[in-house]
Amino acid sequence: MSENEAISKPGFFARLKAGLSRSAGALGENLTGLFTKTKLDAETVAELEDALVRADLGTNLSHRVAEAVARGRYDQNISDYDLRIILAAELARLLKPCEKPFVVDRTKTPFVVLIAGVNGTGKTTTIGKLAKRLSRDGHKIVLAAGDTFRAAAIEQLQVWGTRTGAEVIARPAGSDAAGLAFDAFAHAKKKNADVLLIDTAGRLQNKAGLMAELEKIVRVVRKMDDSAPHAVLLVLDATTGQNALTQVEAFKASVPLTGLVMTKLDGTAKGGILVALADKFGLPVHFIGVGEEADDLQPFDAQAFANALTGAS
Repeated sequence: MSENEAISKPGFFARLKAGLSRSAGALGENLTGLFTKTKLDAETVAELEDALVRADLGTNLSHRVAEAVARGRYDQNISDYDLRIILAAELARLLKPCEKPFVVDRTKTPFVVLIAGVNGTGKTTTIGKLAKRLSRDGHKIVLAAGDTFRAAAIEQLQVWGTRTGAEVIARPAGSDAAGLAFDAFAHAKKKNADVLLIDTAGRLQNKAGLMAELEKIVRVVRKMDDSAPHAVLLVLDATTGQNALTQVEAFKASVPLTGLVMTKLDGTAKGGILVALADKFGLPVHFIGVGEEADDLQPFDAQAFANALTGAS
């Protein structure tokens, strides 16, 4: 962790806690409601399981977590505070393997990052925020406006290019996205850019034609570098809840996903979906977003997330 990140971390935890307030509030109310009695008995464990299901952990995972929390503690007195601490520790244990920083391999010039996701997840905004972080770290960035279906997306990326000092490669709306990605790669290589971030059009995971176009972009960039794209990030909207699982399945079948970015955690009571994703896929969660500001996209911290979700601190 850089010194700047260490300095900003307390501020981000406050934003994380505030951003997850809807998820934590929903889960917290359910947890508080468990303690009309003080013993952790079978009925209380079942109620805990129901609370976790409502937080969008999913049925099977909620059962396993509730059982793990109760293991060795049946019929023992337990306070509301203790339950939150124990639950946070269990969730952090599940999430920790996915807490992996996003690292640019400097031996790859440029390091090519493909950003994918369904409509409305915040892909273009995420690219802009990521460009700001990478620029701040001293990387020379090129942005490829590969969402050629939407003129607004092209314009949005150009605004981010101005904000971050990154060059933007764009074509008129309706242009071939794979051809643009190829041209952007060639340009980034010529300019000795450190990182090429490729935006893509939002696509429904059940539309074969759109997924085929994404596969084409991967094939085209591999013509210039058979190891590219070096990272493929799937941007997920936390408000979609369990549907995020289906999205990961579909995109994994089409492109070589290397990591996840979870956005809009500030707008949902379904923050537990991130635990379900970690448990099922084990993919790195590189960043989470809890707001509209550029600094509201931050590296994922498993313990901080678990604490904020459960209200443990």
